[in-house]
This record gives sequence, C-alpha cells and structure tokens, in this order.
Amino acid sequence: MAMSRGNRWRARKPAIRTLGVLATALVCTSLAAPGVQASPPGHGAVFPGLVPDLAAYYDFDHPVRGNAAQERDRGFSGTPIDLVNGGADMRVRDEAFPGSGRALQTRQVNPAVNGNDDWKAGVYSADGVPTLSAFNGVTGTTVMGWFKVTGTNPNLNSTTPDPDDYYNAVGLAGVLSGNSDGHGVRALLELINVDGELRLVALGRRDDSGSSQTFAASEDWQKLLPKGEWVHLAATFDFDNGTMALYRNGKPVEGF
Repeated sequence: MAMSRGNRWRARKPAIRTLGVLATALVCTSLAAPGVQASPPGHGAVFPGLVPDLAAYYDFDHPVRGNAAQERDRGFSGTPIDLVNGGADMRVRDEAFPGSGRALQTRQVNPAVNGNDDWKAGVYSADGVPTLSAFNGVTGTTVMGWFKVTGTNPNLNSTTPDPDDYYNAVGLAGVLSGNSDGHGVRALLELINVDGELRLVALGRRDDSGSSQTFAASEDWQKLLPKGEWVHLAATFDFDNGTMALYRNGKPVEGF
C-alpha cells in the first residue's frame, strides 16, 4: 500500500506506489508515513520515476527496528504505522505478485463480543501527525495497493451488543483530514453503502471542514474484488478540480 502527495502547486505530476495487503476481513485502515528516504526499487515494485513523490510506502517486509508491531515507511514522510491488536502476527506470506514478499492480514477476532480487538493498521493522534504535512495544500493525491478478500464483508459491528448490527463500510486504505476525529477523511479507498448498495468508492474531501464526495464504481464490488484473488486498486484525487477516478489492475473503472 502506498500514498503519494501528488502535485504541490502543480510542480509535478501526482505519483504513488503500492504494496501487498491481505485481508481476511477488511477493516478500517488509515495510512500514514514513516521516516526514511524512499528505498531503491526492489523486485521491480516501484518505478524509479515515482520514487521522489512517494510520501508513504509500506510493503510489510520492513518492521521498525526493535518493534515488530510497527511497519517502517519506505517513502519520505517518516511515519511508521502500527499493526494494531495483532502485531507481528499480522504479517503473512502471501505474494500479491512475484517477489512482493509478505502481506498484511486484517480480520475480526471476536465479532460477537462487544469490544475493539480487530486487526487493523494505521496511525492516529488527536493532536495530528506532523510527518504527514506533505499532504497539506496538495493539488492531487493517489492512494493505491494490492488487496485480497478472504472473508465475508461487511462484518458484524463488534462495538455494540446488537447481533444484527453490521458495519456499512469496509475501509481499504486512506489518509485522514487534518482535523479528523479518527473518521474524517482526506482521501480514501473503501467499500461503502451508496444508495442502499455496497460499492467500491474513492472518497475525498477538498477542505478539512467541508463535505466529502464519492466516486462509486458501477460494477458489483464482488466482481471487482473476487474472494481469494489479489487485485490492484488505485484511487486518484484532483483537489483543484474536485474530480476522482478509480483503477483496477491498471484499467479505469466506470462509475458515477
């Protein structure tokens, strides 16, 4: 999974990179960026021309030294992400493409029990995450990654005792807004209920205090993300024009 800052004042074209993500049950994931220079491309995973704009890049083969429950960013922003609740066990051997290495597995642990023990990954601070300043004032951003569904979605809301209360969304990857309470999004790739139907969407917010907009795929999300198959997804956001687009395995996805 990776995120790029996109254009800063139209200086360069938006760019980004990817990493493998395995999810038995996809749960809300908010990405940040850890502090190392973008590494030279390995196994052909990153095109050299994209490296300078790679704000956050996680491949789940680079734990933070001394803390296997954190993943090091191979982009430039310097924000390690936490492997929440599952720690190092969330890294599994399942190559999205030849040479890609390990993947991140997310899942529910006790869905019938009121609690918050789901496996998920990300970073959050009520005071903000200063290393994510690269996303401030950008004209464009891209969020992309490799995803594999191995469980059922959406899942039971384990924070309430109601056995019929299911989540209305499945978060894949994204960046929160600067004033977020943990939910407000700047750029997000997810499955969410649109007009009564779960759809694959790009969801963006041009202004932290403004409303979000969505671009929803027309095709059934289960055809776009068939169970047991690795799929590359990308969401692009043009904040100047307020436009978004989705791509699946490098090809544009029709939507509305």
